[in-house]
Amino acid sequence: MFEANIAIVLVICLVALVAMGVHIAIALGMTSAFGIFWIMGFDENAFRTVRVMLAAKAYEGIRDYVFAVIPLFMLMGEFIGKSGAITDVYRGLNSMLRRLPGRLAIATVVGNALFSFVTGVSIASAAAFSRIAYPEMKRHGYHKGFALGTVAGSSVLGMLIPPSVLMIVWGILTEVSIGKIFLAGVLPGLMLTAMFILYVLGMALIKPSLVGSGSDTKAEDIEEVPAGQFFTSLVGIIVVIVSVLGGIWFGLFSPTEGAGVGALLGLVLALIKGMRYKGFIDAILSVGRTSGPILLLLVTAALYSNTLAMTGLANAIEELFLGSGMPQWMIIGVMVLIWFVLGMIIDSISIMLLTAAIFAPIAVKMGYDPIAFAIIAIIAIEAGILTPPFGLLVFTVKSAIQGIEPDINVMTIFKSSTPYWIIMLIGMILIINFQEIATYLPKILF
Repeated sequence: MFEANIAIVLVICLVALVAMGVHIAIALGMTSAFGIFWIMGFDENAFRTVRVMLAAKAYEGIRDYVFAVIPLFMLMGEFIGKSGAITDVYRGLNSMLRRLPGRLAIATVVGNALFSFVTGVSIASAAAFSRIAYPEMKRHGYHKGFALGTVAGSSVLGMLIPPSVLMIVWGILTEVSIGKIFLAGVLPGLMLTAMFILYVLGMALIKPSLVGSGSDTKAEDIEEVPAGQFFTSLVGIIVVIVSVLGGIWFGLFSPTEGAGVGALLGLVLALIKGMRYKGFIDAILSVGRTSGPILLLLVTAALYSNTLAMTGLANAIEELFLGSGMPQWMIIGVMVLIWFVLGMIIDSISIMLLTAAIFAPIAVKMGYDPIAFAIIAIIAIEAGILTPPFGLLVFTVKSAIQGIEPDINVMTIFKSSTPYWIIMLIGMILIINFQEIATYLPKILF
């Protein structure tokens, strides 16, 4: 009973610190240290235990080969993003789809899918396409809310289509093959992409004014990109995707080695596209600023998990769920609801750090494939950061367009991104009921 009380207090302390604005890594470290001191009696031995556990987790995080996959994949995305290749492909797609209703929104969805292959971070996708796609859609008379909702909604593909940072973190936390999770995300990612496109087409046909029909801007008035420039960028991105993911899936190299290959190929593409020394340095610094906190989070989350294990909380939650008599769909529903609620206040990786080690074993004991459950979790967590009132993706879009659209209301973006949230929920339900959508490719190639 004593340990259970400690566990409850630790969870409450963590939530309170995060709600007060304390960085999640600091909050995890503080609550972990407090829990160990409480369990061991606030003496010198407790202090020594905290120091040893923290040193051990930090050392594991630094020396473990797999942790390098995060900054390397981010570096690949930075090189390709700064090369201008994504902008070239987006504008080329605009030209190719000029006869299709809602072509700019469809190009945004497709562009986000392509961009997710090379960055794996949905917030990066949201920020990039707010600056790339929104000005184009605004210029062509698109409804502002519909345009921004498309940017925010389709940016979730960044975490679902491999290589995804969330997939990497989930694999590390649950000790599931990262390569298998990458494969498992392909079909669900393509399924959601197709569903997003169908939604855009449907709205373009039902309510043409949303996509600029009747505006003074002519369909031909699209900023053209030279054909050679478009194909160079497109082929370059495809070569990177095929080389990296194909090499991982066919066993030519590990995910970490694949990330290194991707970073090198991304650099080559950026140099071909004319990236200068300053861009190279900016890319490295940007990755350092982004990946450093993530690695710190992984270290403190491991410490926090160890502390909760000392209290027996994980086992208690598992017994609570499995012994409650609730049907499986209801247990999964509770997990999804928790992810949605957490998505209102903290970012995706932090949500995963807090829940993966607890929820994954429960799902496996209920008979869910660990690979399929990983994809279910990632979709739910990404839907969470689209959920009002504090969905981080929406606020990212709002911040990115502040200079060109200062008067837009955040709730307008939330309202317009809701259909994408609903589509994600439908996709998640499909995978829950038909796990083969996620497990088909891993079973074939592994």
